[in-house]
Amino acid sequence: MTEIATVKQRFGIIGNSPLLDRALDVALRVAPTDLTVLVTGESGVGKEFFPQVIHASSARKHHKYIAVNCAAIPEGTIDSELFGHEKGAFTGALEARKGYFEEADGGTLFLDEVAELPHSTQARLLRVLQTGEFIRVGSSKVQKTDVRVVAATNVDLPQAIAAGRFREDLYYRLGTVPIAVPALRERPEDIPLLFRKFAADVAVQYRMPAVTLDDGARQLLAGYYWRGNIRQLKNVAEQISALEQSRIITADMLRRYLPEQHAGAPMAAGSVRMDDTMSTERELLYKVLFDMRADINDLKRMLSEVLQSVPGHHPEPVSDIKALLPSATPGDNYGIPAPVFAESVDVTDDPPRSLTKADVQREQIVRALRHNNGRRREAAAELFMSERTLYRKIKELGIEEE
Repeated sequence: MTEIATVKQRFGIIGNSPLLDRALDVALRVAPTDLTVLVTGESGVGKEFFPQVIHASSARKHHKYIAVNCAAIPEGTIDSELFGHEKGAFTGALEARKGYFEEADGGTLFLDEVAELPHSTQARLLRVLQTGEFIRVGSSKVQKTDVRVVAATNVDLPQAIAAGRFREDLYYRLGTVPIAVPALRERPEDIPLLFRKFAADVAVQYRMPAVTLDDGARQLLAGYYWRGNIRQLKNVAEQISALEQSRIITADMLRRYLPEQHAGAPMAAGSVRMDDTMSTERELLYKVLFDMRADINDLKRMLSEVLQSVPGHHPEPVSDIKALLPSATPGDNYGIPAPVFAESVDVTDDPPRSLTKADVQREQIVRALRHNNGRRREAAAELFMSERTLYRKIKELGIEEE
């Protein structure tokens, strides 16, 4: 059995794709060294396995392995979590505390979602990587640590550097050895194997017969885009196993569990990947369009109710507002009493200004903050973004919170 096959068996990695084998081969080759590794790939491709493989295959395997999700730690406490703090360094610091760099001394520290680190923390991280030195929050004493750092991100870091969100020097320091984990659509030969594994796990857990795929369903799986990658495939396998009575799954049955907007999307190795920022902006635009459609429908309904109250008017379905308004001279209100406004509106001859993407984002964020009484966590959930991304957008767009 080859070394790669042994690693797959040990860590439960499924697949025979050459791209996957290449990524594992790089991980095994770099493991005996102390070089910093940057693992990149879309969300849901299994990036978290590679730091474990590197640590288990290195001389540090008998020391600590600590995984940190940088996106899950609030910006105000991230420095304390990573580098520790002294007693009284801030409100609530009742005693001194070691950080992850101190705890993992001699071992491996996995920094997941490293692109979410704030700039001040990026500067501290760069110093640790270059000199092995760090300073606890609230202290002036320089300490040393011997930690092997493996970082991961699903963000396009060169784009983040161009946008000023990530330090270029830190990017090159982290990416001493890059490992690109392939997307699921780039390894179609592994999709049936993964589906069978997930279906078998569900069958064992809930004591039911495992589902199987017919030829049409296997072809549909292999040709699907899989934006959520392995995580999405597992979700589909679990849904089908739990909900379908038939244990043989056809293409028509499978299609009900696949979102239509990506069904049949072409596969292309090295296709453009969408980072979190682009995805967030798209979700914001979708919400604005849905809100606009709802406002237009409300306007049509209100206009229809008003016209029904006009004597001699025969109500018709409102499909086009302009079609319902007869031609009239300026100032004619079509027999409808003029509305009374609470405050005057200045009318100018200037053409209306078209909304930019930033205007649309600002409006949607302000609306979400007001709807949630300024609570960022709830507003971020409503906008389908992380709390840190929302904080960054507030600063970028110059939004003043009430």
